[in-house]
Amino acid sequence: MLRLRAIAAAVLSMLALSACVVAPAGYYADDYYGSPVAVTDVAPPAPYYETRPVMPYAGAIWISGYWGWHSGRHHWVPGYWDRPRPGYGWRPHGWYRQDGRWALRGGGWARGY
Repeated sequence: MLRLRAIAAAVLSMLALSACVVAPAGYYADDYYGSPVAVTDVAPPAPYYETRPVMPYAGAIWISGYWGWHSGRHHWVPGYWDRPRPGYGWRPHGWYRQDGRWALRGGGWARGY
């Protein structure tokens, strides 16, 4: 009887632990310009090829998709068409190495870029 209880306790413990999810460590910090940056130990996946839909109007600018970081994992953020901003250029999102970790620099419209 004691052996049966020990086995049952071991099985229940294994089942309880199998439900645990361990997410890779990651956090958000501010970059030099005060913009939020995702920082993690997990490298982003290989670039994802996206088919551009038909340009919705003349002069539209394609904003490429990128690997974002949310809830402890990478996820694909799809690209989209946007209106150009006079005097500005689109600076794309991008992952880079920082102190041995991966950091995601946010994209955005930049003057003279």
